[in-house]
Amino acid sequence: MTEPLMEGAPLIAPSSTEHPLYESVVEACKTVYDPEIPVNIYDLGLIYTIEINDQNEVRVIMTLTAPGCPVAGEMPGWVADAIEPLGGVKQVDVEMTFQPQWGMDMMSDEARLELGFM
Repeated sequence: MTEPLMEGAPLIAPSSTEHPLYESVVEACKTVYDPEIPVNIYDLGLIYTIEINDQNEVRVIMTLTAPGCPVAGEMPGWVADAIEPLGGVKQVDVEMTFQPQWGMDMMSDEARLELGFM
């Protein structure tokens, strides 16, 4: 049973976009690809939140294109493996969520173009 969201709370928590490591973490996420779609998981919109605290501990909340994705068990490890080597990163925690459910509207314009949706 999932907890009901607080009224007015965003479905997707905000990312630490002001943190100095944020852009590096985004670039690392862009090196991970969904095996079935030739687009990186960041541009696909699978990375919901990148939270980085003052101790440079990174928490990533991500989803999959479908709950039955064959690499569901492996994908968080791939993301953590991409981020952990970055200079300054102390720890990486990758969490999987299906709230909200991923939709094609979460893809970047680059991903839509790549897949022929534009």
